[in-house]
Amino acid sequence: MTAPQPGDLAPPVTLPRDGGETVSLADFAGRKVVLYFYPRDDTSGCTKEALGFTEAAEVFAQAGTVVLGISKDSVAKHEKFRDKHGLSVILLSDADGDVCERYGTWVEKSMYGKTHMGIERATFLIDAEGRIAQVWRKVKVPGHVEAVLEAARTLG
Repeated sequence: MTAPQPGDLAPPVTLPRDGGETVSLADFAGRKVVLYFYPRDDTSGCTKEALGFTEAAEVFAQAGTVVLGISKDSVAKHEKFRDKHGLSVILLSDADGDVCERYGTWVEKSMYGKTHMGIERATFLIDAEGRIAQVWRKVKVPGHVEAVLEAARTLG
């Protein structure tokens, strides 16, 4: 399955979140949404990224934008991660990997000469009409939150 590109309708998302409720993209119709995919709770890069989005949460809200983090970690693991680091972003559990597949973030990765499947750090900015406005692939954490915030602000 090919990853959605700018201009495409965002593939639907309905997943359990930290706290136990279920969240759908449709819940945010008429608002901008940042969907950021990350490999694993409580690893250094993922923690820095989640903290960055948490620190900017109010500014994203002022820009009419909701931030949702997605990994394959369980809801219980998300809750532990959230509580340990005081995170305020919504963390969604894609345990079966279906949403990762639809967004093209479940990819073959290579580390120390060995290949394995994992989540590529990627972010999708979705406009108020539910279309992909911008995509960041193979994200490097430093400066990323600021780049996404700037894009959200300039998106009508």
